Amino acid sequence: MQKIESSELLRDVYNGATFIDGTIVKMLKSESGPHEPAWVFQYSIACNAPRQFAWSHWTNVANWNDPPASFKLDGPFDIGGRLTTSLPSQTLHSVIREVVNGSRSDEAIIDMQLTGAILSFQWKFESLSEERTRITQRLTLSGANAEAFVAEASMLEKSTPEGMGKLVAVIERSMKSQKPLANS
Repeated sequence: MQKIESSELLRDVYNGATFIDGTIVKMLKSESGPHEPAWVFQYSIACNAPRQFAWSHWTNVANWNDPPASFKLDGPFDIGGRLTTSLPSQTLHSVIREVVNGSRSDEAIIDMQLTGAILSFQWKFESLSEERTRITQRLTLSGANAEAFVAEASMLEKSTPEGMGKLVAVIERSMKSQKPLANS
């Protein structure tokens, strides 16, 4: 696997992977071994909000707004929580596999079960400063039948950066609306 480190505002192209305000990591089956994922994609973006605020906003599934999809979480946002994603033509089921709250970062892994494969969404919220957070999403496709889903999963290489940009915009707007206005 090729991992490419970049500065926060790097804009470059490397092996067909475009950097947009962060890192993008791509891996295809041809580069992997027998126990490696069939596909990996990673994207990072900076958010002008404290980590705890961004994390709290994201872990409240009621804030997830990605039409035409709708989301329902059975129980709290914690290990074992079951997430249902409803789309016009299908319903997808996921389980929260891991939640880690640390002093400098918060992380969660959500596994979506596919036929003979698992698509994992690993989210990491890292403090850049008291008022800034780096949000990273790493998507991993693995399992005996994972190769059959690589073409579909690859579509996420376009939609993930767009979706994360929208998420950051919503978090930042929400953050601004929480702050008291001067001279009021």
